[in-house]
Amino acid sequence: MSSDTPPLHMLLPAPEVLAPDPSEQRLATIYAPPARRHVRVNMVSSVDGGAWGDDGRSGSINDEADWRVFRVLRALADVVLVGAGTARAEAYTALDRPRGLAHLAPGPLELALVTRSGRVPGTVLDGPRLPWVLTGSTGAEAAAAAVGADRVVVADDDGTVDLAAGVAALAERGMGRVLCEGGPHLLATMLGAGLVDELCLTTAPQLVGAGPGRIVADGQQDGDLPVRPPRPARLAHLLAAPSGTLLARWDLRHRAAAGWAPTTTVP
Repeated sequence: MSSDTPPLHMLLPAPEVLAPDPSEQRLATIYAPPARRHVRVNMVSSVDGGAWGDDGRSGSINDEADWRVFRVLRALADVVLVGAGTARAEAYTALDRPRGLAHLAPGPLELALVTRSGRVPGTVLDGPRLPWVLTGSTGAEAAAAAVGADRVVVADDDGTVDLAAGVAALAERGMGRVLCEGGPHLLATMLGAGLVDELCLTTAPQLVGAGPGRIVADGQQDGDLPVRPPRPARLAHLLAAPSGTLLARWDLRHRAAAGWAPTTTVP
């Protein structure tokens, strides 16, 4: 933890100051997953809704405050789920528990890529463990060539990836606490299919203007499902940093009680 690490101020549900802490015990308590099977999404957005900065990466709009929560979310997860395109654009590498936070959860942190084609970025292949790959029947051969057949989950839906079946297969393999880091197309599909229990959204105090997309992809591209009707969300907590960065945790688990049902078809 660097000397630049900021305190975080809890604004809701009750005022509290979370001072920098190398062990991050208090943040870990606040963000502890409520169940062994839980799908959490973590995304960052500018004030005007941009999902990335002028370099095409989300890393250009986050800061040390976001980094504190980012590390804790990874430390608490069993597996990080990400689209292969995002892994490629954001230069993902092989994962492990964030340094100094291995005490927050047992076992290694796994990486799972979602790819229809089965193509795997080379940057994630150089590490102690190969990633898992969620793909459909059309991508199974390419994925197996990259990571081995034992690390491939074939969840097929007429040539595309059946994410519900893929997430269930990860849970059966001991990876029930899923942290999805996008990108926007993957998030759109997961929201439409009713797979997201919780959205952690960092709002960066920047305006990036026209160009960058939203955290949920627009249009019906690559199998995205619409969220219709709009899904209700309950604000579980809100943190703020001195920089103006806001870190919100939105609970989507009460959707059924609110009459919301997942979309099952693309119109």
